[in-house]
Amino acid sequence: MIPSSFPSKEEIARLSAGMLLEIGAVHFNSREPFTHASGKKAPTYIDCRKLISFPRIRSTLMDFLAVTIMREAGFEAFDNVAGGETAGIPFSALIAERLALPMTYVRKKPKGYGRNARIEGVMTEGQRVLLVEDLTTDGGSKLSFVDAIRETGATCSATAVIFYYGIFEGVEETLANHGVQLLSLCTWWDVLAVAKERGAFDAETLSAVEDYLNDPAGWSAKHA
Repeated sequence: MIPSSFPSKEEIARLSAGMLLEIGAVHFNSREPFTHASGKKAPTYIDCRKLISFPRIRSTLMDFLAVTIMREAGFEAFDNVAGGETAGIPFSALIAERLALPMTYVRKKPKGYGRNARIEGVMTEGQRVLLVEDLTTDGGSKLSFVDAIRETGATCSATAVIFYYGIFEGVEETLANHGVQLLSLCTWWDVLAVAKERGAFDAETLSAVEDYLNDPAGWSAKHA
């Protein structure tokens, strides 16, 4: 059982951001911007998959995520934990273990043979399912996973992620309109604050990142 005496939400955000910086999951580069899946340029990139290789930090963040789920969604709110293919699968297994719940996972698309299933594992009608992933940017992929869960007759009213970009307008509203609550540990703003405290990057880079976070579309257009 996870105790409820964990740090406050604000302290969890600060500690989580620091741990992501510590393992090198955070990348800032304003001179050679990264190209995101959307095709847009950004001076930021995060790789939460690295967490699986750092047991102490991985365990701490999963404890933080489990207690965040219980505090913000409820201690008895779910019957099943589903991971989104592929990055969400290991984290959903770890959260399911902590919450003592069955674990399943959701494919991005039907596998094209056999049962042509999108859900792997046992998910039954009426179950209350928590969707777990590594991160969310604009929330788009979450809606597809949620719809696949709901097609089984189960419900899905929340998604939990380690990292939420927190810089694009309307993300939480879009999810809420779809009946989904977003639970997360930290955002780019938390990471930037800790990076400044630690002097993790040079001043020019941190300034460029802050400019991007304040106006992602404008910065991307300027550096296209």
